Amino acid sequence: MQTRFLGPIMLAAALTLAVIAAPQPALADNGAVAAGVVGGLAVGAIVGSQMNRDEGYRERHYYRSGYRACHIERQDYEDRYGRLHVRNVRVCD
Repeated sequence: MQTRFLGPIMLAAALTLAVIAAPQPALADNGAVAAGVVGGLAVGAIVGSQMNRDEGYRERHYYRSGYRACHIERQDYEDRYGRLHVRNVRVCD
């Protein structure tokens, strides 16, 4: 007889414990952290895009390309063991 009542009592105890010990919802503080992250990303994108600007266009009144005249040269060099090697080196004027 006791085994018949043990199952429902255990079930009721488990459900009661689940309701009482339910986790509380996480507090987002009205989204302050998310707003800070999004704002920081936006400011970083703006500052990063301005770092590579060609500032010579407005001050000198002519268009100046942001690229320099570069070419590839082959150079011979000797390593620390005395062996000669050839490598391609980018040379900009």
